Amino acid sequence: MRYLLLLLVALLIVWKWRTARSSRSDRQAPRADEPIEMVACAFCGVHLAKKDAVTGGRGFYCSAAHQRTHET
Repeated sequence: MRYLLLLLVALLIVWKWRTARSSRSDRQAPRADEPIEMVACAFCGVHLAKKDAVTGGRGFYCSAAHQRTHET
């Protein structure tokens, strides 16, 4: 009987510790990343991240093929 009581106390301690730990992480605000600047392809209009876009004389493009086609 004594071992059962010790087991119940240990389970209660573990349960309290886990709920306190999870509630602490819920209170922390999620860290927001920097917004990604989006541009539209001057040829087809698809939106993509500016860092992934191909820069041309008439704007941004989603691929080098669209840049060549639109600027010639």
